[in-house]
Amino acid sequence: MEKIHDLLIIGGGPAGLSAGVYAGRAKIKTIILEKGTGGGQAATTSEIANYPGIRHISGPRLVEEMKLQNEDFGVEFAKADVTGVDFSGEVKVVKTLSGDYHARAVIIATGASPRTLGFPGEEEFTGRGVAYCSTCDGEFFEGLEVFVIGAGYAAAEEAIFLTRFATKVTIIARESSFSCAPSIVDKVMANDKIEVKFNTEILGVYGDGMIQSARFINNVTKEEFEYEAKKEDSTFGVFVFIGYEPKTEIFNGHIEMDHAGYILTDDDMKTNVKGVYAAGDLRPKSLRQIITAVSDGAIAATDAGKYIAEEKDRLGIKDEPAVEKPEKKEQAAVPAGKSALLSDALRGQLKGIFGKMESDVTLVSIVDEGLPKSVELRDFLLDVAELGDKLHLELYNKGENKEIEEKINADKFPVVSLINSRGEYSGVKYHGVPGGHELNSFILAIYNLAGPGQALDSVVLNSIKSISKKANIKVMVSLACHYCPDVVVGAQRIAIENPNVEAEMVDISNFQEIKKKYKVMSVPAMIINDEEVVFGAKKIDEIAALLV
Repeated sequence: MEKIHDLLIIGGGPAGLSAGVYAGRAKIKTIILEKGTGGGQAATTSEIANYPGIRHISGPRLVEEMKLQNEDFGVEFAKADVTGVDFSGEVKVVKTLSGDYHARAVIIATGASPRTLGFPGEEEFTGRGVAYCSTCDGEFFEGLEVFVIGAGYAAAEEAIFLTRFATKVTIIARESSFSCAPSIVDKVMANDKIEVKFNTEILGVYGDGMIQSARFINNVTKEEFEYEAKKEDSTFGVFVFIGYEPKTEIFNGHIEMDHAGYILTDDDMKTNVKGVYAAGDLRPKSLRQIITAVSDGAIAATDAGKYIAEEKDRLGIKDEPAVEKPEKKEQAAVPAGKSALLSDALRGQLKGIFGKMESDVTLVSIVDEGLPKSVELRDFLLDVAELGDKLHLELYNKGENKEIEEKINADKFPVVSLINSRGEYSGVKYHGVPGGHELNSFILAIYNLAGPGQALDSVVLNSIKSISKKANIKVMVSLACHYCPDVVVGAQRIAIENPNVEAEMVDISNFQEIKKKYKVMSVPAMIINDEEVVFGAKKIDEIAALLV
């Protein structure tokens, strides 16, 4: 018999996490499905200064605190890519690549994604000058000029953030004024590195491989002008922040939406389907901010709790007594000599994960002692390897064991590869210290190789098994990128399931020569067989399709 959750929340951004806190605190058995590392748009926001009661905090830090709150109240989390839903029955069904989930009520909190403009060259140069996430891609424009398209809150905030890297930021605003809070506008106008061009629109970007010029028009005077990259720079950046479009495609035909794809709800976040709610930026609203998202989530969870209680009363279902969780102990300081990437709390979680390993996994790292990142990786691996009885570590100095270096194709440093229980190279390799969001992909690589691993849809697995040609995938990442781990996990899972495939995580900050050779100005980016470059977040089935 399938497990039926009380409440299933689709999406781990502020709306979903807020709903989780309210549901968990009300002792509602709740699970949150996250596509990747979660956090939504908040996870890409460098600084949040308008959340009541918190004067300054980064988006990732706020999201992490929200997740910890959920865990405090017993809310479950699961990594799952939702592929479809069935809301026709009393028990709602949410279909994912790793199997179906069942729940008495569902809150949809999938948020929205950046909207594209459609100007000439936008698609062609996405990843090679055109970008949509300053936190993910801002560092690639160090010492270059940047244009920001938009006049709203996001454009203003991101323009300020980009001044950390760019020599100059020019805001291209179609309107005659900003459409955000005066306090943000004041910051923009006071910044010496920012210039604002109102009543201006972009006509297109052009270049050979990377952006080299852009054309603009003043929509009042109709005067056109062109910007060309400085000779010493050879390129520049164009960041587009013109709003978002709801990520609601898979719900089309299942619940009522407006013409733009926003889900319609009443004031209690109820959709037209009984037991199904929507919260956050996927609803029609005048203000899309974290504060309104968490408000939606709280309201949705509160009403969903009433609905679930009524359903259980009607069906005569009695809840089992809740098991009291042991009181949390104060976290001790990180022990001397341990990796700074792992806290004591995280070590405890990893011990639990590694304790479920079905077979042995060996981490093999070739250490270049003259390279600080290689030494940092070594210390991290020494720490991790202590956390599981079936997790082993082999360390060799560069040049010490040529046979091993050839076996794992150690052509870049730092490097660590995963060897399976039969002593075979799994095809999974990391060139960089897997910190930040990539810690998740590293742990999942071990879990998937050792078993039991994440469940895979049979159709996807058959597609992976059908890859008959040798293939190498370099997934170029930034540790600040919350989209990247999904691509890394997908590519590496393919390598684990098919010996013809090798999948490398490459921290682009350590390999500028690769960045320049393939003209990579955005992450995630996959370099396939050292030829084709594919930009953007891709699902595992999409990656497999590129290799068949």
